[in-house]
Amino acid sequence: MKVGLVGLGKMGFNLALNLKRSGHDVIGYDLNQETMQLINKEGIRTSSSLSALVKELGEDRLVWLMVPSGEFVDEVLATLKPMLRKGDLIIEGGNSNYKDSIRRSGEWAGLDVEYLDCGTSGGIEGALNGICAMLGGSKVAFEKIEPILKDICLPGAYLYCGGPGSGHYVKMIHNGIEYGMMQAIAEGFEMLQKSQMDLDLAAIAGLWNHGSVVRSWLMELTERALSKEPDLGSIKGIMHSSGEGKWTLEDALEKQIATPVIALSLIMRYRSLEDDSFAGKIVAALRNEFGGHHLVKK
Repeated sequence: MKVGLVGLGKMGFNLALNLKRSGHDVIGYDLNQETMQLINKEGIRTSSSLSALVKELGEDRLVWLMVPSGEFVDEVLATLKPMLRKGDLIIEGGNSNYKDSIRRSGEWAGLDVEYLDCGTSGGIEGALNGICAMLGGSKVAFEKIEPILKDICLPGAYLYCGGPGSGHYVKMIHNGIEYGMMQAIAEGFEMLQKSQMDLDLAAIAGLWNHGSVVRSWLMELTERALSKEPDLGSIKGIMHSSGEGKWTLEDALEKQIATPVIALSLIMRYRSLEDDSFAGKIVAALRNEFGGHHLVKK
């Protein structure tokens, strides 16, 4: 299947490689010319503009967006609006607010263009080797792209969640849970690091990933980060947040649902901007390991 992929950043670049490796015809576009040159070297075609991309896609066009949430998505969609027509399909795969996805789906429905919101998990490694995808929107549109999802997702790692916005809503809650899990791991390792014992933290993370109750990919990444630098001394414990944890908490407050762990993990991210801690270093290192998120160096 032919796919126009807009946004070749950390996730989009690897997703393009995943699609190509799975036998799909990918045409990429990004504002960064250097990024497009790099992906050309991987055997993936690129277009000089969004209009050129749409023309190359031919009939029943599929445009997959992997651009930063918010105004960037709206800007790309505004550019695409006069170019797409009935029968075309948009997949929005960034970390957009589900309320924005509901609004956008309604806007495109008036033009008879299908709009799917796709929560994407698995980090940059997952984008390359198999994503976990959460889809919201038209069931007919989902079934149309399901063959692609079978190719680029791990077994059992995609789901039609429901109507417009549901894919990004499920991903938002996923990220809220992720906040709490990373904070718990970070606090535990700060206790280990500050104990009077001479402990090998990387070895402990590796141990816990073999049969223990807390085994997980996050624990694998903890071991990886600590193996590279046991004291994480070169980085600051600044834990940035990209919005999903805040949106999760806002949704919980609107519905009067108690989510104390998620709430405190979000507050600790804000706290990390003021002070340095080993727990902050752990979360910062984990975000860098799975998502390539920026590390603040000392």
